[in-house]
Amino acid sequence: MSEGFRLDRRRIVALAGIVVALALFGIVSSQVPGDQISTLRITYANARPVDPPLADIPLPTVATVGVVALLLIAGALYIMRGTGRDLTSIYAGVLIFATIFVILIWAISGSRTDIVDMLARMVRLATPIALGALAGILCERSGIINIAIEGLMLTGACVGFIAALLSGNSWIGMLIAILGGGTIVMVHAILSIRFKIDQIISGTVINILAVGVTGYLRANVILPLTSAGATGSTLAAIPIPLLSSIPVLGPIFFNHRPVTYLMLILIPLMHLLLFRTAWGLRTRAIGEHPRAADTMGINVIGLRYLNVFFAGMMAGLAGAWFSLEASFNFDDVMTNGRGFIALAAMIFGKWTPFGALGGALIFSSADALQIKIQGFDFALPPQFLQMLPYVITIIVLAGIIGRPRPPAAIGKPYEK
Repeated sequence: MSEGFRLDRRRIVALAGIVVALALFGIVSSQVPGDQISTLRITYANARPVDPPLADIPLPTVATVGVVALLLIAGALYIMRGTGRDLTSIYAGVLIFATIFVILIWAISGSRTDIVDMLARMVRLATPIALGALAGILCERSGIINIAIEGLMLTGACVGFIAALLSGNSWIGMLIAILGGGTIVMVHAILSIRFKIDQIISGTVINILAVGVTGYLRANVILPLTSAGATGSTLAAIPIPLLSSIPVLGPIFFNHRPVTYLMLILIPLMHLLLFRTAWGLRTRAIGEHPRAADTMGINVIGLRYLNVFFAGMMAGLAGAWFSLEASFNFDDVMTNGRGFIALAAMIFGKWTPFGALGGALIFSSADALQIKIQGFDFALPPQFLQMLPYVITIIVLAGIIGRPRPPAAIGKPYEK
């Protein structure tokens, strides 16, 4: 290899993009006849299956994949040049979305599917990941590593479901889930801040503890309650008047259940608080240089406790999505690794709320895809699509698509 050419992260991502683009075009063109059409259907808000669509978009399957492949290759060549702003992470996100889009139109070749429904499903499935990422941002911007998000979600899902069974009210269950997450995370806060235990170990302990405790509660509390006839219902969808009737945007953003709405509200609210308020400035200060913040009169220890508590509440709300919104049920380890995926979304988003939402949508798009194409005769095995979110997580955490700089004081105990 010549001295002028260095196989750095940017070029690795660009080469991966070229390989993926060529592979997608080669596979699809060999599997699908050239005259096949994939139709993306755009429906009206609240349309019934028998209602005519707002529009049908016919796409020649092979030609469309060819255009996507050419655009990916052009983007990769631009990234390789390395001139101007580093767009590697953005290109990686586009590559993932493009791959999912190609798989979708490949699966529906010769048929049609409702693309608006899939986009709305992406937003719903991104909810726990985005909320978990917000919990991670709050902690890590304060200088506290929190890998316990998975355990906090699981705990929130469990105690929220028990409260909903006992009260017959899922809103009460959601409140208890939020408080449960905030309560359990204080164990992590005390161990990390007061006793200065390694924060990775502390978070791991909570994750392991959550699996055991929630398993015990399910066997000894939830199952007896359901056997005795205790029941309830999921949090109902709340279409927003007028807004939910807007074509395309209405079903995607304004026809959801409460936890999803709260996620969509918390993302811009957290951005505003973090970057436009005194609290946000202090939070970022104690995560970057706590000693300097202390000399300016900021209560570093107190603010870290407070932010970790709020983070636990957000993770508990994410847990409520699983047991009270997505379904009225609780199963062992039902969070299924979404807490760790939330950490990857946080890193992908460079510890910013909107960036974390983008990362969450990337992960949820793979889940939405596998649900959408279940009814189609498709060559790829379903296990391939099911593992996509976890493969993306490994890629993000390995730093292949970028190593954004975390807060400088993250994971470092502070002594006054």
